[in-house]
Amino acid sequence: MGSLPTNNLESMSPCSQNPLDPDEFRRQGHMIIDFLADYYKNVEKYPVRSQVEPGYLKKRLPESAPYNTESIETILEDVTNDIIPGLTHWQSPNYFAYFPSSGSIAGFLGEMLSTGFNVVGFNWMSSPAATELESIVMNWLGQMLTLPKSFLFSTDGSSGGGGVLQGTTCEAILCTLTAARDKMLNKIGRENINKLVIYASDQTHCALQKAAQIAGINPKNVRAIKTSKATNFGLSPNSLQSTILADIESGLVPLFLCATVGTTSSTAVDPIGPLCAVAKLYGIWVHIDTAYAGSACICPEFRHFIDGVEDADSFSLNAHKWFFTTLDCCCLWVKDSDSLVKALSTSPEYLKNKATDSKQVIDYKDWQIVLSRRFRSMKLWLVLRSYGVANLRTFLRSHVKMAKLFQGLIVMDNIFEIVVPRTFAMVCFRLKPAAIFRKKIVEDDHIEAQTNEVNAKLLESVNASGKIYMIRFSVGATLTEERHVTGAWKVVQEHTDAILGALGDDVC
Repeated sequence: MGSLPTNNLESMSPCSQNPLDPDEFRRQGHMIIDFLADYYKNVEKYPVRSQVEPGYLKKRLPESAPYNTESIETILEDVTNDIIPGLTHWQSPNYFAYFPSSGSIAGFLGEMLSTGFNVVGFNWMSSPAATELESIVMNWLGQMLTLPKSFLFSTDGSSGGGGVLQGTTCEAILCTLTAARDKMLNKIGRENINKLVIYASDQTHCALQKAAQIAGINPKNVRAIKTSKATNFGLSPNSLQSTILADIESGLVPLFLCATVGTTSSTAVDPIGPLCAVAKLYGIWVHIDTAYAGSACICPEFRHFIDGVEDADSFSLNAHKWFFTTLDCCCLWVKDSDSLVKALSTSPEYLKNKATDSKQVIDYKDWQIVLSRRFRSMKLWLVLRSYGVANLRTFLRSHVKMAKLFQGLIVMDNIFEIVVPRTFAMVCFRLKPAAIFRKKIVEDDHIEAQTNEVNAKLLESVNASGKIYMIRFSVGATLTEERHVTGAWKVVQEHTDAILGALGDDVC
């Protein structure tokens, strides 16, 4: 593959075939499907974390785009030789790093249908099926989660709530924060925006910080309330209330609380019910972020983690994390959709139409930041129909079971310790200080710092091997089986032996 000489460009004939020729589309489409099927058949043979160095691809690809056509066969060869080495294989059964980005046949094929139709469904008129399917699948999933009816679309208009598919949690939080901001500023005056305060725990995802910056909230008014091991790093309602009272005393205005079920660092769970009770006293908008763990709540044994959601204002989960629906697909439900619409809607002349004027349809452009939107509901619809509630629960439970298996292996080996209780399908563990120093030790900052340093070396050693990839041990890749979990444990043991052996008597 290389750039064409400039003196030959004009002499080359352009492609005469239509870029959307059905027969050629069929031929190339079959090739891509075969290519991906082979990739998944062999994915566990690849190093899980990419082994390339920064800038590797610039050395392999030409400096300019080709002037003439290149065959799909040639392009796929370059994908194999140049692109795949630079991929971290999120779908590998040996991937245990960040939260999963789980895929499925239904999710992939739904994405294919969505991309194939290539509609731009910004309002009902632009593609009625895209809008109506979205509202239907959001109700289906809301019912699976046993969300209150106030979060669902109603046929009789008795509910002002409903669901919308966003790209990511970052977008969901930004949209709800913007709605809460405008709702409050309409009461107290827009000149008071610097008085608005946002609350969360110190474990909350950085998406909240980014949303606050974009929404114009004073950075000094974002409260990351300290948590502790005593509460398994969940946000304390008492801590929330004392922080709120201090802000009110200072003349500030409490605005927004983001509570999390399944934090990124340790899958900590904030107590939704008690936190909502505090927030309601001060008119605070409560958003529940269940990006990772929300999917598990379709299982009755996990539903209690979102008890109290009836008192929240909005709720979101990422179906592209642990619900077998390809990226991107964030499910957001709100009680008061009017607040979203008032904050986010625009109505230029070129978008006006009779359906919108009738007030009988949903225009999802007014429920999100951008105007254009993808047909995301197609893939979620295929996932729900292809697997059904029973199988989806089985898949999720199998991941939890494998996480329990790994936890059991950790517990049986007395040189490791579980750092926080396992709640879903993620295990946080480390080498004990006693295993590193091999003598009676007194806890102090120096010992803790050295313990962290050794554990960081162990983690990097494991990940650099390419055999597995982990940050904490998160089970959720669709292809993962028990043999991969036990295999991962063997890799951890091998690298632990090497690390501890290299430490020598100086540390021990």
